Amino acid sequence: MNACVLLQEGIIYFARHPFLYPLLRARLLPCILLSAFVLTNLFLWTYLPQVAFLAIFHGRHLAFLNATFLVLGEAAAITALLFECFFADETLVDVFDATLINEGCSHLVATSRMVDPTAGDPVKQLGKPMASAIYSPFSLRQIIEFIVFLPLNFIPVAGAPLFLVMTGYRAGPLHHHRYLHLLGFTKQQRNIYLNRRKLRYTWFGMTALILQLVPVLSMLFLLTTASGSALWASRLEKKRELAENSNDPEPGPNYQDDPA
Repeated sequence: MNACVLLQEGIIYFARHPFLYPLLRARLLPCILLSAFVLTNLFLWTYLPQVAFLAIFHGRHLAFLNATFLVLGEAAAITALLFECFFADETLVDVFDATLINEGCSHLVATSRMVDPTAGDPVKQLGKPMASAIYSPFSLRQIIEFIVFLPLNFIPVAGAPLFLVMTGYRAGPLHHHRYLHLLGFTKQQRNIYLNRRKLRYTWFGMTALILQLVPVLSMLFLLTTASGSALWASRLEKKRELAENSNDPEPGPNYQDDPA
């Protein structure tokens, strides 16, 4: 499944399913204020110094463009980091799980949290987690890698795409951390599963990062991305169950879904 299509479907899905709106409203004001504060301060204090530095490598005209991209990337990373640390990860888990329930995968969600099918819409069905509920694990390694990759933007023309590829390569698989946790995969099984789908996860991570570069709306797209990744997971899960019901070999880490 094309990453762009999945993320577009996530946006449309979020818009067409009002049961997800309360999850957005609860975080909307903090999202806007945090994003505006970070973006304003970065442009106010760091934009022109970065233009001056990039002009050494890129020339004056490209320097303004690449510095804009660089500041937007920095703002997206800082905002996402702060938001996920203090506001969002629980919300992202709820968006992911509610989408899975609505797509007929409530049994999968029930492996990690209570699900009440009589409670109404999928969000209301979500109960307290019975185990650790993390959408995307936070680590110091991610911050270090992001800082290491930032200088790629100093490379004329090709720098920004390289930065997107490298960050997408690292960030893409994290969008299915929750799915693989629900499947009960060990670390070794996760690595095998993800390695077989590196290209698709890289494209997904790249496209998700581009959406998060959009000023102010970056956190909205963080939530719609969780919905898109859940749609992808629901389709993978249905293929996995179909293989099981067809008496195929156990499709855990050895199972390969088709490129769709």
